[in-house]
Amino acid sequence: MTEAVLGVKVGDRAEFEKKVSAEDVALFAAVTGDTNPLHQDPDYAAKTRFGECVAHGMLSAGFISAVLGTKLAPDCCVIYLSQSLRFLRPVKIGETIRALAEVKGTDAQKRIVTVQTDCFNQDGEPVVKGEAVILLDPLS
Repeated sequence: MTEAVLGVKVGDRAEFEKKVSAEDVALFAAVTGDTNPLHQDPDYAAKTRFGECVAHGMLSAGFISAVLGTKLAPDCCVIYLSQSLRFLRPVKIGETIRALAEVKGTDAQKRIVTVQTDCFNQDGEPVVKGEAVILLDPLS
């Protein structure tokens, strides 16, 4: 079905953009417990295929969560049901990542929305591609 769900319809788009800092990576590591040295130890990271520290892949996924939870349907409570992700490129410290969400399908009766969820770096190169299924609840 392609009926609007609480005002959200196929083709609607929203985005969130953030420059990734070393502090962001450190905070993400502290909150999640993912202290893989690839993300914070330059000597260790220099020996990897990346040659330098890179952000956690799930940090970019967090940007997708931000665009879904705060930008796509700001007048609704957005509840994640599922998310698929493909990590295409590393995100380096200092890169600016743009998370883009585009509605691909809706089920008005169930208030379920299927969304293409992609992240791009400042050069427009895709770093993450995926799809989310979300449930929209009215706020009142």
